[in-house]
Order: sequence, then C-alpha cells, then structure tokens
Amino acid sequence: MKTSAALQRIQPSATLAMTSRVLELKRAGVDVIGLGAGEPDFDTPDFVKEAAIEAIRTGKTKYTNVDGTPELKEAIVAKFKRDNGLDYTPAQVTVNVGGKHTLFNAIVATVEAGDEVIVPAPYWVSYPDVVQFAGGTPVFVAAGAEQNYKLRPEQLEAAITARTKWVILNSPSNPTGAAYTAAELRALGEVLERHPHVWIFADDMYEHIVYDDFEFVTIAQVCPSLYDRTLTVNGCSKAYAMTGWRIGFAGGAVPLIKAIAKLQSQSTSNPCSIAQAAAVAALNGDQSFLKERAKAFQGRRDLVVSMLNQINGMSCPRPEGAFYVYPEFAGLIGKSTPKGVVIDTDEAMIGYLLDEAKVAAVHGAAFGLSPAMRISYATSDALLTEACTRIQTACAALR
Repeated sequence: MKTSAALQRIQPSATLAMTSRVLELKRAGVDVIGLGAGEPDFDTPDFVKEAAIEAIRTGKTKYTNVDGTPELKEAIVAKFKRDNGLDYTPAQVTVNVGGKHTLFNAIVATVEAGDEVIVPAPYWVSYPDVVQFAGGTPVFVAAGAEQNYKLRPEQLEAAITARTKWVILNSPSNPTGAAYTAAELRALGEVLERHPHVWIFADDMYEHIVYDDFEFVTIAQVCPSLYDRTLTVNGCSKAYAMTGWRIGFAGGAVPLIKAIAKLQSQSTSNPCSIAQAAAVAALNGDQSFLKERAKAFQGRRDLVVSMLNQINGMSCPRPEGAFYVYPEFAGLIGKSTPKGVVIDTDEAMIGYLLDEAKVAAVHGAAFGLSPAMRISYATSDALLTEACTRIQTACAALR
C-alpha cells in the first residue's frame, strides 16, 4: 500500500528516534548516558497520582466531553488567570492529548496549501513537519546564538507576507532554553499589530522552568491587542512531570477552539479521563514544588554550561529556562576522530559521541541550526558530570 502524500511530507521525530536508540542500547547492556529526552527526571507529584487513583476508584473511566471535562476547563481558566493574568471562559479552552496534539489540531484545522507559518530557528522538531503535513509552508527565520536564539522584530516584519497564517513563538524554547522578556515580546507585538491576518501560536510549555529571577510572560498578556488572535498553549507534561499522562491545553478565540474540537472529535476524541482528573489536581493543588524543581534544574544548567564551555571549539550559551542547552561547535567541524573519520556535520558529531563516548544528544540539523546539538540536562548531577566529562574527553581526542 502506498502511503499518502501528506505522510510523505513529514519525517519521524529526531528526538524520539534518539530516545528509542538509547533504550535499545541500554537493553543491550551498553553504558550509555541519554541526554536526548525532553522530559523531567522528577516523578509526578504524589498528590496528582492520588487524584488519578481516586478517579479510578470512583468510576471516572467513561468518555468525557471531546475537548475536556468541565472541571479541567475550569482549572485551566483559573491557571491562566493566576499565572498569566489572562481571562478565558471554558468555551475558549481546549484540552488535548499533549501539547503536540494541540499544535497538530490548531495547524491542521486552519492551514491550507499556500499558507505560510513563520518558524524561528532553532525550532522544536515538530513545528515544520506538522505545517507540512497540513499542506502549508514553514518559513524559517534564523535566530542564532549571536541574538540569543530569539526572533528580532525586523526579522519578523521581513518574513510576513500576504500568505502568512501563523507565527510560532516558543518561550522558554525547546531546544535552546531561550526566553523572551516582556520588552522583547512587546516589540514583536508591535509588528504583529500591523498585520491583522497573522495569528500567534504561543507555546509556553516550559513556563514554570525559568532561572535567575527571570519573569515569564506570554504575548497575549503583554500585548492585549493580540488577545483575539493568539492561541496560548500550555500543558502538564513539563512543569508537573506528567509527560506520559498526555495532557495539553490552550486558550483562544471561540471559533478556533470549536474548529479544534471538531477535528478532535474525528481523531482521538477525549483525552484520557483519568489523566484529566490528575490534571485538575495538578493545576489546582499546591504549586510550591515548582520553584524547588526549577532551582534544581538551574544548578544542573550551570554545571553543564560550565563544563561544555571548557571544550575548545565549543560555545554553550546560558539559557533562561527549560532544561536544554544548545552548544554550537563550528570550531570542531573538519577535525578527525582517532579512527580517522572526519567530523563534517553535527550529525557526524552526534554519531561520534554516541559510539565513542556513549553519550546521546540530538543533532542541531533536526532543529534547523547547525553545527550544534541539543543536550537535555533533565537528569542527575552525577550523570551530567560523567556525561560532560566523556564529551570533553571525546572532543579533546579530535585532531
């Protein structure tokens, strides 16, 4: 059977592929350290688990409303007000099977052939593929380390055309950890105010993982004029260590939310009823542990940035949030391994580190900016120290 043209326009997720490769190596007994996975190593909080257990015991195991239970929608409304100063009604809220599902629903429900979606690079691997699946065209705008991996207003202005449907803003970013300040978002907002046909996909999934007293804000919060055409996207996966529970959500204009529900009604139907009950507890419960976990991530960030910046030929910017670093290594391209293999791409570097150092990361080409790699530091200090030591040794062996 021949696969569809839509399927042929996309590639498998590079991050999930590396995660699968690491699991295979570990099952084979290889001492590999995986720094490719985009999930916290912390466990789901106990009070969230208990809410799920109680939901099972009380029979909350049936179908729910397609795009979320009333209880969860109310909790999301309260979260947007509490954390972001945004007023949404339950009718403006969609609940989906993870943040990736929110992205898929929003793009597939709105994008047609000929439509353009502005995607700052480096980008999360799924952004361009979902746009291409829908028949749209991703328009990449390079935002390298020299501009702290953040889109500039003049770049946004230059990228917008009459065909632009969306611009995607991810803060803090996967893969770089870069986060936009209120002033930076206002400057982008001034550009978008001049182009009323452009919608904003604000991916705030790492909102609660920020460092050094950085104050998180989202674009609809600082640019109220854009509220009606902004989809403010979040979820439980990262902050609450609920990646496997698969709960993403968003707030936006009622017609868009209805379109997303229509698509979801013919695809996944409702998210898991048990996971929704757990998400209610997560959003309504004690939030104090979020700062404690962010502090732990900050210490890991400092450790990894320091050790990677000790490598000649490698430069690792210090991110404001998330749990990734995105070191660039142009100074190592063209060198040879002890076995005589030339490191001519970042993919070759990743292969070398996996084979020789037994450390897994994800090559920068998957995120649209090379030569670089994404390293997740969502693991223990001991493993991070060992992994970075192995990377240092492997890089020092290049000639």
